[in-house]
Amino acid sequence: MFEKYKVDNLQALIVNYLTAAGCSYFFLEQNFSLNHMLNSDWIYHAMIIGTLFIIVFNFYAFGTQKVGIAVTTVANKMSLIIPVCAALILYPENNTFDELKGIAFCLALVGIYLSSTKSGKLSFDKKYLWLIILVFVGQGVSDAIFNDFAQSFKQVLKKESYLFFMALFIIASISGILILLGKSITGRNPLKLKSIFWGVIFGIPNFFSLLFFLRALSDPNLNSSIVFPLVSMGVIVSSSFIGMLIFKEKLSGNNWIGIILSICAIYIFSL
Repeated sequence: MFEKYKVDNLQALIVNYLTAAGCSYFFLEQNFSLNHMLNSDWIYHAMIIGTLFIIVFNFYAFGTQKVGIAVTTVANKMSLIIPVCAALILYPENNTFDELKGIAFCLALVGIYLSSTKSGKLSFDKKYLWLIILVFVGQGVSDAIFNDFAQSFKQVLKKESYLFFMALFIIASISGILILLGKSITGRNPLKLKSIFWGVIFGIPNFFSLLFFLRALSDPNLNSSIVFPLVSMGVIVSSSFIGMLIFKEKLSGNNWIGIILSICAIYIFSL
């Protein structure tokens, strides 16, 4: 929709994070205290994740322009390998990995790949390989740190999850504003009303999706090594159908195979 209405991505993203921060404040279960927020044990997690949100997005946007959306999307979604491996290494007591999960995980990776490409092949200018690596590593590290927060602060999540989100989104907004100011030095880029409108529209579901993602990661009945591939496949499958039904995009044979494999993987994970 941003592309259709020619919305400035960075401007809308900043407004989106400010909106999400506002949603976090609305749901706060305690009186807001800046001093308490800045002195919380999780503040460094919020600072790193919030900064990575903006940085990875800019890498993603730049990658889309230079090597295409398929290559960049595959790099972004395949990054689930990093948080899954981190979860298995750092939290082995909460994450078991048997043969059935291994099969489902391989199906998930193949499904994501095929669902994200039209011909099943990826070709791009090799001089931008560094950009693909940065998207892959940046998203993976961000997810791994987010999971570390979910596993390390389970005791405070019930009381301070909204405060954490508020800090995270404010930091993401500030990082975005700094980047926007840096870009404004090289050329004028005034804030547009449609960027505010679409930023608010984007910010509300963004807040709730991240909230439920955190609750899934911290749920004792769900292994975080399962949550990441489930979310990635869910995004791929649902966005494929939305693209087909709303934006009249045509799915290739490879896309359908990828969707079917993803659904099979989701079913196996559910077992």
